[in-house]
Amino acid sequence: MSDKPIKRIGVYTSGGDAPGMNAALRAVVRTGIFRGLDVYGIYSGYEGMINDDIKKLNVRDVGNIIQRGGTFLKTARSMEFMTPEGRKKAHASLKRHKIQALVALGGNGTFTGAQVFHEEYGIPVVGVPCTIDNDLYGTDVTIGFDTAVNTAIDAVDKIRDTAESHNRVFFIEVMGRNSGYIALYTAIGSGATTVLLPERETSMEELVRILNQEAVKNKAFSLVVVAEGNKLGKTQDIAEEVKQRLKLEEDVRVTVVGHMQRGGSPSGFDRLVATRLGNAAVEAILQGYKNAMVGISNNQLKHTPLSIAIKNEKEINMDLLRMIEMLAV
Repeated sequence: MSDKPIKRIGVYTSGGDAPGMNAALRAVVRTGIFRGLDVYGIYSGYEGMINDDIKKLNVRDVGNIIQRGGTFLKTARSMEFMTPEGRKKAHASLKRHKIQALVALGGNGTFTGAQVFHEEYGIPVVGVPCTIDNDLYGTDVTIGFDTAVNTAIDAVDKIRDTAESHNRVFFIEVMGRNSGYIALYTAIGSGATTVLLPERETSMEELVRILNQEAVKNKAFSLVVVAEGNKLGKTQDIAEEVKQRLKLEEDVRVTVVGHMQRGGSPSGFDRLVATRLGNAAVEAILQGYKNAMVGISNNQLKHTPLSIAIKNEKEINMDLLRMIEMLAV
């Protein structure tokens, strides 16, 4: 890539959508225009980059979107971009529009593609962490996480009414194949009995012991929040085995919150985070960052190399787990 001053940037969303993506897009476009840049929207992620689905954006294109879920640029997973031939087509599209740098909104997969693309063609890329899983290293919080947790807590609150009325044990499955952040925060925010996470081994014996203790205490109900990628197995299978092992004949039910967690209007907190990070991404490009993710750590903006954000593991705070155990008395 040339070292000429950057005048044109492209922005795209890729991978799974997250509430707050539109707020981040708004910030990228308006910050770029404020800074005298031409900002181009790349539709449908890497697929749009390959197929030249690219359009110059103005401030009105991103009006009235800060409150909307999803992404107005659309998103898609691209198998073709995983090939050298696909990335060559994508680079040719960017050259046709004279785009000199990219802002990538997404998660681990999006940043992996951006990292490879930068290494092959030298185009500067700054990532904005958008994933409900909150699993990217280099930022305390990712865009969409807060809204997803609020959605899950709202679902658990409604389930609690039924659980209490019928003396039931409810297993509530939330998203998180590799990360237990949504499950952990949902369990704390909803006052759950316990939580099953991908990051921690929990035996069936331990789970049954906890639930039997709850029954002996004559508690009206028990709530178990389960991350879909927990180490014990599929939620339905766990529930069926627990039902066989419980000392008391309590009704055991399963609810899967599912893709509701991805949708809906972003929370105020997610809008704030998205706006800060979208603005910071453009500023990072102008400051010369070429292969980094913007994040927030201790309420301060932070820049992390994409390779580190992708590779390093963001650990769960085990003190929060111990707190759940203390409060489930």
